[in-house]
Amino acid sequence: MAPPVDVSTPQAPELGFSVLHQKVELDIDLQGRSIQGRTEITLSPHSKNLKLVRLNCRQCDLEKLQINGKNCPGVTYKDPYKSNVLFWKAGVDQDHVLQQKLEGQRKKSEAELAVVLPKGVKIEDLDPFSNEGQAMLLSRGVENIKSEGSANALDLGQNNRAAADQYGRFAPIQLDIKYEINRVRDGLQFVGWEEGDLRYPHVYSASQTSAGTACCLFPCIDDLNARCTWEISIKCPKVLGDALGSAKHAPSSNGLEGNLNSLNGNNASKQQSDLNDEDRALDLNVVCTGDMTYEIEDPRDATKKITSFVCTAALSVQHIGFGIGPFEHVDLAQFRESDEDDRLGQNAVPVHGYCLPGRVNEVKNTCLPIPKAIDFFTTSYGAYPFQDYKICFVDELERDVLDTGSLSICSSRLLFPEDIIEPLNRVTRQLVHALAVQWIGINIVPKDPSDSWVVVGVAFFITDLFMKKLTGNNEYRYNQKLAADKVVELDVNRPSLSDLGGVINLDASLLSFMELKAPLVLFILDRRLTKAGHSAGLSRIISRVFLNAKVGDFSNGALDAPYFMKTCEKLGHMKLDVFYTQWIEGAGCPRFRVTQRFNKKKLVVEMLIQQTQSENVKESNIESTTFMRDVKEDRHHIYAGPVQPSFTGPMTIRIHEADGTPYEHIVEIKDAKTSFEIPYNTKYKRLKRSRRQKERATIGSGMDSYGGVGDDILLYSLGDVLQSEEEVKDWRLDDWSKEDEDRMSQESYEWIRMDADFEWICKMSLQMQSYMWVSQLQQDRDVVAQLDSLQWMTLVQPHRLVSTVLIRTLMDQRYFHGIRTAAAEILAKNARDELEWIGQFHLQKAFEEFFCYTNSSMTRSNDFSNRASYNIQCAISQAIARIRNASGHAPFAVRNWLYEKLKYNDNSNNEFSDCHYLATLMRALAETLAVRTPLKDDTFDGFDDEGDDEHFHNACMEEIDRHRRIDEWIPSYHNILSTTALDCKRILAKAGILKVNPIDFLDYTPEGTSEHLRLNAFENLMQLGLHKYNAVFRWFLFVMASDPSPYVRDRMIRIFGSILGSIAIGEHLEAAEAQAAQQDGLIIEQEASTEARQRSLARKQTVEGAVKALKDEMSSSAVLKTELRNAIISRTPSLHQISELQEMWDMLFTSETSIGIVAIPYPRSLTCKKTGKGKISFTRSSHRYTLESVLRAPRPRKIKRENSNPDPAMPPPSKPPALKLKFGAPKKPTLSTNVAPAPSSVEQMPPTPGGDPQAPQKLKLKFKLGGGGGAASPPS
Repeated sequence: MAPPVDVSTPQAPELGFSVLHQKVELDIDLQGRSIQGRTEITLSPHSKNLKLVRLNCRQCDLEKLQINGKNCPGVTYKDPYKSNVLFWKAGVDQDHVLQQKLEGQRKKSEAELAVVLPKGVKIEDLDPFSNEGQAMLLSRGVENIKSEGSANALDLGQNNRAAADQYGRFAPIQLDIKYEINRVRDGLQFVGWEEGDLRYPHVYSASQTSAGTACCLFPCIDDLNARCTWEISIKCPKVLGDALGSAKHAPSSNGLEGNLNSLNGNNASKQQSDLNDEDRALDLNVVCTGDMTYEIEDPRDATKKITSFVCTAALSVQHIGFGIGPFEHVDLAQFRESDEDDRLGQNAVPVHGYCLPGRVNEVKNTCLPIPKAIDFFTTSYGAYPFQDYKICFVDELERDVLDTGSLSICSSRLLFPEDIIEPLNRVTRQLVHALAVQWIGINIVPKDPSDSWVVVGVAFFITDLFMKKLTGNNEYRYNQKLAADKVVELDVNRPSLSDLGGVINLDASLLSFMELKAPLVLFILDRRLTKAGHSAGLSRIISRVFLNAKVGDFSNGALDAPYFMKTCEKLGHMKLDVFYTQWIEGAGCPRFRVTQRFNKKKLVVEMLIQQTQSENVKESNIESTTFMRDVKEDRHHIYAGPVQPSFTGPMTIRIHEADGTPYEHIVEIKDAKTSFEIPYNTKYKRLKRSRRQKERATIGSGMDSYGGVGDDILLYSLGDVLQSEEEVKDWRLDDWSKEDEDRMSQESYEWIRMDADFEWICKMSLQMQSYMWVSQLQQDRDVVAQLDSLQWMTLVQPHRLVSTVLIRTLMDQRYFHGIRTAAAEILAKNARDELEWIGQFHLQKAFEEFFCYTNSSMTRSNDFSNRASYNIQCAISQAIARIRNASGHAPFAVRNWLYEKLKYNDNSNNEFSDCHYLATLMRALAETLAVRTPLKDDTFDGFDDEGDDEHFHNACMEEIDRHRRIDEWIPSYHNILSTTALDCKRILAKAGILKVNPIDFLDYTPEGTSEHLRLNAFENLMQLGLHKYNAVFRWFLFVMASDPSPYVRDRMIRIFGSILGSIAIGEHLEAAEAQAAQQDGLIIEQEASTEARQRSLARKQTVEGAVKALKDEMSSSAVLKTELRNAIISRTPSLHQISELQEMWDMLFTSETSIGIVAIPYPRSLTCKKTGKGKISFTRSSHRYTLESVLRAPRPRKIKRENSNPDPAMPPPSKPPALKLKFGAPKKPTLSTNVAPAPSSVEQMPPTPGGDPQAPQKLKLKFKLGGGGGAASPPS
């Protein structure tokens, strides 16, 4: 493995000044998608030697630029949107030219606008004792105090000190820029303004945290650490009718996508109609970062209004955002609990919601927990850093949430009505995190890219703490356990958390991984600090960090990781150097293998803990979904550090001894191998099985188990259902054998729990007897311990006793719903012919017990009022769909069971929608049909397959298609039934059950269809391998490059990258083999050559091998080469998306330095005219020289002169010098975009008085005659 390299983002050079304040005025033409803008930037010089001001500015046409009221003649401006083109006849074979330009624009150090200070502007000292200096410092301090919500003497002094340090001792200068943007490309998203678009028109800013996006709307310092106060003024039309100007279609009544016409892919322009009076009268509301100061009518245009906002808290330009549209306002503070409202009083933060017309109820349902969350954060971590909180829902947002100061711009995809329960936890966590970012992420920013993990981790950590309060401790610990297992799985050959910050913008999956791992690292840090007993945990430390930021301890509000860890050490009273080195600067997670035995002589438990993360490290196979990330990391030389041989730290071991008492022991892991002895405390042997059966029967009969039995009775809290003889017989349950009972009676302890306090992110392999794992599942109340037991059961061989334990877990409603759903999933593994399909029997009987009529398999009407019951209903259906026979096929009984549940589903009496449940059944049925037993196969698989014929198969397909047709008339949430139906067709087509018909998917791809349907249809088309059809592939690439929605373009690029990964690793070849085997039922194995096997292995395990295989298969595609070139040079995608496409091109094709024949147009001919007084005027004519005209032109005849025979004694006359004319572009009086304009070699004639300034310029030529008499003239 290559050594680790420095992956930190290059830092911007020292600018020589700081930005104190910036005022922005925007006049937005909504219909024309243009902006007339003006910005005033107040700069504080760092020294008197400041001569040049560098700013970030893109897609702007500069009109006027002044410093302190004086024009700036020395200006250099290089707009990347104009320079990112390929000149001449260059194609994408010369992509390296464009790649170099894009590479330079990714760096923060690149400043597009450079302004030289005029000669009349001088940097002067600022007298701190003068009225001006005191007023400036005092105003800055008061503004900061006002933004923090408190104004005491200590805070005022701290802020004055910070202001004095930051703004220096030189008088500020003011930079005034007037500009214009025609056809905004980046930074602003227009939605609903196109003809045929049925959505309500609106517009919003769409800047990102990466460099180069926020400066697309106005000149600024596009750096996260360049923070200042803001004034923002936005001019726009008053009402929607004024904004549209001309007649336009009427939006749908609820503004929702997925109506009948859009579902069918009809041309929406056929349904255009004029706006009615009510729609035209809709007010256009402006929501923006900061506090609204005024909203007035434009004095020059009565149809427009000017809305002004001020932000007294210092923010970076990347955290400035706004939206304009017919938004409806929702006062979310009304959902605050009355006792909280009374307790907070005036300190209660106002919460406002904004949405498009018709979606108010969805906003109220989706944002219900937000007031409770903001009160929780305010109480736990200090005052809210702004005056109020606004959340605005818009369409076509590329990401789900865009974080700006005091305003969260969220995608309308997050909204869900009251009858939808599936996305509740996921969406709530996203919105609460958007609120948490206001404290850390906007008010506090990372000082360096390597410090990003602190900001990201703390924001998610406090988000999860609120979710714990909202959903309970079991849900919290269950999710933390799942996240820890996911980190262990993913954290292989990845950069460390500190290195990850520098490359976080390289691929979206890198940020997702940081968001997953960083809060977990803080979680285990919190556990260790709390366990030490000297600290109240990480919450107190975070509160102190927020307080220190408030009093000005951070320079410009920037937090670094060393400061955070130092605060943890100070308040936690423990050293964290080793923890920081291993979990922050190091990569990977530990893997423990634990062995234990009881020493009867010493009465101790001997344990050995080995760390195996360094053993048998194998190269993992490349996955199609992460292929592009692997390619980018390889191209940018990003490598993971070496695997750490050992992790150190405390670990809590809990031994449940024979009397049922848990004893905790804390051991210190110091090396890769750690052995130790744990003393044994109980003097009595384990209770025998017969006595336990009596106690269980006593508890089941309802008698008082606490009296008359003894003090050493063991209570069974979980899994003690289905205990009567009748239930045991009816459910076909098994019990422990006599040998198992004898072994249990000889054991000295019930079970051992490793890492009982959840202080490690690790994979634990503990060698323990099976009955000990069962005891842990049934008697340990910790949901993490129960999940550990179930994860062990997934690794053991199927057994009737395992199925018995699992069905009792599933039927016991006292278990957490996540444990019950996991038990249902494992039950499917115990559905085997050798076990008489006991797992399938238990699953179906449990479903009948919960959701069917008594003694019947007919389901009752759905009732989703209990979310745990709903999760169990979906989990059982999914588990049954995974049952396979010995040959790997789904038995007919399984397919028929799913078909009946789908066909006879009844939701008439349910107050909640069943669309997600139906989608689960549809997908489960399709998966079983894809692996059905071949109809012509006469083999016996243990089932009576009577009725398993083509008629049953057609009935299943008709049932799936029936729900798709229903979804066309009654749209489901996000059209989930239609998208699932398309997925089912793709699953069956890949298995060879259905014949691929591209029209079934292409009907959903035109613009105007629901974006969820369009993306799903495109993804299924590509996964079916239909890119081999040029027409389909050309259409896919065209939409990827030209669709007006940035969300659709981004998702299409991801789909394209995933498809390239699938081709690179050969998934399409494996699918073809599986399809042939499914159709014929026969697999012909042919021994491949050694070279072929090596190539196959290389394309699956190495990036080089995968890319080589991809080039071999795709580089010859003319459609791909042409359309990808058009996409790269298109003006619709953003620069970030063009960069993504450029990465794909560079991977697929080889660049060439030559461009072949370059066609250059012939020059125009010149005409001359004698104007008198020895002056000749030259002008360009419309006639161009051609090769034929030059060849056919008559040659001049030689004229014989009289003195053609001169005297031989005389020297020959010298050849007169040739006349050379050099033309240069005239100097423009307007602002120049070049560094130094080339001087003209021809003197310009001044315009005559009263002449036309647009007339062709005249040239004055001076001729100097040579010496007469044939004498040679001296050289001039």
